[in-house]
Amino acid sequence: MKTKSKLITFLLLSTGAALTTALINKYLKISATSRGLLKESQSCCYKWRLGNIHYTKTGSGKPLLLVHNLDYASSGYEWNQIVNRLKDNYTVYTIDLLGCGRSEKPDLTYTNYLYVQLLSDFIKSEIGHRTNVIATGESASLAVMACSNSPELFDQIMLVNPNSLLNCSQIPSKEAKLYKLIIELPIVGTLLYNIASSRKMIEESFEQDYFYNPYSVKPMYVDRYLEAAHLGGCPKAIFSSVKCNYIKCNLSNALKKIDNSIYIVGGREQPIIEDIIAEYKELNSAIEHSLIPKTKFLPQLESPAEFAAIVKMFFA
Repeated sequence: MKTKSKLITFLLLSTGAALTTALINKYLKISATSRGLLKESQSCCYKWRLGNIHYTKTGSGKPLLLVHNLDYASSGYEWNQIVNRLKDNYTVYTIDLLGCGRSEKPDLTYTNYLYVQLLSDFIKSEIGHRTNVIATGESASLAVMACSNSPELFDQIMLVNPNSLLNCSQIPSKEAKLYKLIIELPIVGTLLYNIASSRKMIEESFEQDYFYNPYSVKPMYVDRYLEAAHLGGCPKAIFSSVKCNYIKCNLSNALKKIDNSIYIVGGREQPIIEDIIAEYKELNSAIEHSLIPKTKFLPQLESPAEFAAIVKMFFA
């Protein structure tokens, strides 16, 4: 009887803890997304085979596709300070990649090949012309691989603070696969994701990694990144795929093969950016570059005027 009583007590406590955790998860999601800060009156939808893709289109001139960093909190909002500076010269497209921002977030493992297909399909279906592309961070490898596979769709490419070639070549370890399984758990995994994508963590990312000057970080940036991290059906899927290296791909052969013009823009204060540029140039000597002073990972938000000037110079 005592054993049975203890078992019932354990089950009741476990059920109560699970319900409490589920309610906490729901509250965190609602509180992060209730203000609808990322809603746009003139947004577009590309009905891709794996989910609906949110994008915007503005301006006139040669098409320019802006691809945000591939991260759980990133979205097309990354280009918010740039679009109006470029729309008089280009037809500017901003895309929320599948699993990010306002696009659909299916529960699946995201890979480099998936996004290469998305970019190629998007250009063919929604743009319909050879396109200039700017891609940030993790997404730089997507642009390079997509261009290598379908060079007829791409014109000039700009990479903003791309990852090192060694970083791009990483593969999921046993520990990473285990971590992914834990994150995929419906209640505990979601709680861990909510902790990792909390406002405090996003603020720290801006102040320590994204911006050189932490005092330049505006609350509206953090608010919108927080909302992007919690919108949609399964936002934690892209988090686990990126953190566990399922997005990685060796770029060496693609960089050697590409005949398109490539330009790298880095924040001068971004760690090892000059070393990264050097290794890219070693594989493709035609690559050009610029470093924007007093910026780190997101110069398009931290120093938009100078960033826009470089874009116009390179894509002239």
